Amino acid sequence: MVCALGAAVCFGTATVLQAIAARAAAPTADASGSPGGASGVDAALLWRALREWRYLAGLALDGVGFVLQIAALRSLPIYTVGAALAASLAVTAVVAAWLLHVRLSGLEWGAVAVVCAGLAMLGLASGEEGDKAGSTALKYAMLGTAAAVLLLGALAGRLPDRGRALALGLGAGFGFGVVEVSVRLIDGLTPSVLFTNPATYALLLGGGAAFLLLTSALQRGSVTTATAGLVIGETIGPAVVGVVWLGDRTREGLAWLAVLGFAVAVAGALALARFGEAPVEVDESESVAP
Repeated sequence: MVCALGAAVCFGTATVLQAIAARAAAPTADASGSPGGASGVDAALLWRALREWRYLAGLALDGVGFVLQIAALRSLPIYTVGAALAASLAVTAVVAAWLLHVRLSGLEWGAVAVVCAGLAMLGLASGEEGDKAGSTALKYAMLGTAAAVLLLGALAGRLPDRGRALALGLGAGFGFGVVEVSVRLIDGLTPSVLFTNPATYALLLGGGAAFLLLTSALQRGSVTTATAGLVIGETIGPAVVGVVWLGDRTREGLAWLAVLGFAVAVAGALALARFGEAPVEVDESESVAP
């Protein structure tokens, strides 16, 4: 559980850095008022963001968080790790309030407390990770899902603003969900095992697609809507896969507490969805600071 919470801290702090960098890297709006006249996934945006030091610092934190996430997934059920990762929004809210002087309402502080309470319940109720290895069909299903995430991102450009933000957010959540499940489906680290396992390619494709869609989602449309989609996509689906196909269970007699804790933590995270990105005004004020 310590690793899962550590990953949440890393991802939550990285969000603040990456969101400011994504806005700074956005193209100048054209006469129509849209950024560069484009919509949907902007691969060039990711390339521009990579030149921003804050985005690179965020990626470094993401790397540390990913290592901690892998460690957590090797010892905890997916539903526990997924809820902890969704709780990174609570970390983002606290970091924004502390470092960026963002004002949190009483309800938002309450939501942070709700997330913590949900995670505490999950920590008490969670059993060990499931002992099922996962079928070959499931591994190929993860690879197909990762490819579908890219297709969803391409189709999102045809949707209106609110629908586009939700589609990009959900797609990013599905991509990160593929990563969560794929980690459990990789049963060896030798080259002969890694290169012949479809889950390895699902992890790489799903993670890359998720980063691309999330970067675009932060820069386009309603960030609250996109982040809500992200939380839903990366928690519910992987949790179901873990319970149904990988054998994740709770401690004896505490299934109700695990379900309640999962629902409470995710609900609290959704209440903090606006912290999927840092306020633009803060970035502008920072730009004039010495």
